[in-house]
Amino acid sequence: MNYYIIIPTYNEEKFISLTLQSIVEQTVLPSKVVVVNDGSTDKTEEIIQSFCDKHSFIYLVNKTSDAIHLPGSKVIQAFQTGLETLDEDYDFIVKVDADLIFPSNYFETITSHFQSDNKIGMAGGFAYIEKNGTWILENLTDKDHIRGAFKAYRKETFKQIGGLKPAMGWDTVDELLCKFYNWKVITDATLKVKHLKPTGANYNKTARYKQGAAFYTLGYGFWITAIASAKLALLKKKPLLFIDYIKGFWKAKSEKKPLLVTTEQAKFIRNYRLQKMKEKLF
Repeated sequence: MNYYIIIPTYNEEKFISLTLQSIVEQTVLPSKVVVVNDGSTDKTEEIIQSFCDKHSFIYLVNKTSDAIHLPGSKVIQAFQTGLETLDEDYDFIVKVDADLIFPSNYFETITSHFQSDNKIGMAGGFAYIEKNGTWILENLTDKDHIRGAFKAYRKETFKQIGGLKPAMGWDTVDELLCKFYNWKVITDATLKVKHLKPTGANYNKTARYKQGAAFYTLGYGFWITAIASAKLALLKKKPLLFIDYIKGFWKAKSEKKPLLVTTEQAKFIRNYRLQKMKEKLF
């Protein structure tokens, strides 16, 4: 199977070489890697270019973005810029962050999953962070959710869900739409990806409210948002974030922000979320 990787990056001189090195050491190499340098002011571009000079399948694309560094919009706009440079001669496509180290068999294993079942639409491993010299699971999501840092999409699935939404919540709505269209989402616990920078480390205070707004635009409704907000705030060990998330939800609702999904899809998403909650309770 052919696969393409797109890496949106901004001021990642500390980590991008580690990410690219782990990719060039894969047992099954990608056909193309496009690294989108989104206006970096450090040595990111120089480091990427050094890999391009050594490996013909790595490409550098420079982009200038006015968007501030909030979760969702900036990174997906950069991803889209990379996507526009690619042809469609791929079987699956991967959105990758610029602060990861992949095990050498990562994409060989992902390929095997896609080959094993043509109804698998998305696949990925798990993120691990370093704490006191030990790599531990970055436990921010359910075990059936693929982190946005390393999502692999079968081409047919990627097309059917309409690509990635340039808004916070893109890495939740993609999986929910995957299920809406009856694709399978597979996570593999044997694939441990080292995440070198804690999630949200660079996000400013404004990003807190964006999470609640994202729940609204996913069509969750208030009660599902409240439960999801409480769970996420506890996982992050910052209970007061719950208030910020709820404020963000009501702000988005009062402004009548457009949903990321259709009315039919929103209804499916609410029913799906409620069913998952019931399964955990009973």
